[in-house]
Amino acid sequence: MSQADANFAMTDMYDNPALYDGVRTRRVLAFLIDYTFIILLCIPAAIVVFFFGLLTLGLGFFLYGILFILVAVPYVGFSLGGAGQATPGMRMSGIRLERLDGRGIDFVFAILHSVLFWAANAILTPLIPLATLFLDRKQTVHDRLLGTVVVRTDIF
Repeated sequence: MSQADANFAMTDMYDNPALYDGVRTRRVLAFLIDYTFIILLCIPAAIVVFFFGLLTLGLGFFLYGILFILVAVPYVGFSLGGAGQATPGMRMSGIRLERLDGRGIDFVFAILHSVLFWAANAILTPLIPLATLFLDRKQTVHDRLLGTVVVRTDIF
């Protein structure tokens, strides 16, 4: 089987509408769970930054400005880029991220996916959730750009 045939078969596999039933609601729930975890993880990180700031005679306190990013990037990179291809919130919601070309999600791709999500929301905030109503497979704009879909895990 050629690579083109393999890619077509992989894309064809994602045409099952049952894979996307309730995904929009599950994504919102996963988002709320994940960002609750990230905010809770910011508490011990803030304590570490405080002591680091004391050790560096105040210079470390500048890390408070990017504390959320310092916590969120590894959280997303290691969880979404791991073997389960899902963050803890996504696993609790029964969904996972899949690439349409069949390759796995790695650390860098997971971070790229999240950065595009944050950037798209900063620029097109009202349109991001609405995109799932019109795009194939209930994709968001950043899903479409990266060739990914979010699918239910209980269908596989």
